[in-house]
Amino acid sequence: MTLPPWLEQIPGEQPYPLVFATVSGAHLYGFPSADSDVDLRGVHVLPVEEVVGLRVGEATIDRSWVRSGVEVDLVTHDLLKFCGLLLRRNGYVLEQLLSPLVVASSPVHEELVALAPGLVTRNHGHHYLGFARTQWRLYGRTGELKPLLYTFRVLATGIHLMRTGELEADLTRLFAYGPAYLPELVEAKKEAEHAPAPALAASCSAEKDVARLTAELEQAMADSSLPEAATVGAAVHDLVVRTRLS
Repeated sequence: MTLPPWLEQIPGEQPYPLVFATVSGAHLYGFPSADSDVDLRGVHVLPVEEVVGLRVGEATIDRSWVRSGVEVDLVTHDLLKFCGLLLRRNGYVLEQLLSPLVVASSPVHEELVALAPGLVTRNHGHHYLGFARTQWRLYGRTGELKPLLYTFRVLATGIHLMRTGELEADLTRLFAYGPAYLPELVEAKKEAEHAPAPALAASCSAEKDVARLTAELEQAMADSSLPEAATVGAAVHDLVVRTRLS
């Protein structure tokens, strides 16, 4: 789906300068719908006086609005908070950092991206296992296609990350990990954001496929040569300090 051209105006409208802003959500995952909102995620930098003074600035800014008929959901974290999340096996913020759908960037963003290989750990697999369990339960309650696709997406992303050390959030690039009917589900998702999941052929079982991919992710974690913890903590600390003081 084509992203609106006015997205590039949004970073300049924020109360604090942004290190970066990228598109996350369904657009990043490869299955946006005609009525999907645009999920903007990024990092802002609080001025020193709002960190060390009595009037502390917002560590997280979260707001939504409608522009030209499109719902925009914007979440940014202060650099310190974001980097703390990066160092705690949080695949969600790592995906935001490495999203190819870049709306705004900076030298600090480029430096963080360069550090990203040293942020990836074996324990990121726990993030994707937990995310998959949450989405699978949501699918069980609602029967909607969106959480079913999210379940397959996070499992495939996690397996690929554990096996290769490379982060790939776009499900359409990960079809090889999933069942043969995944392209049909992605195609069906284009119609509406909250449509029910289509009926699968009698020979197909989403439950069995999710169980298989869950087992594959668990095994990929066990076999992975990735480190247990990030190896660039000192470099990330230095980057936060330099950026804040400048």
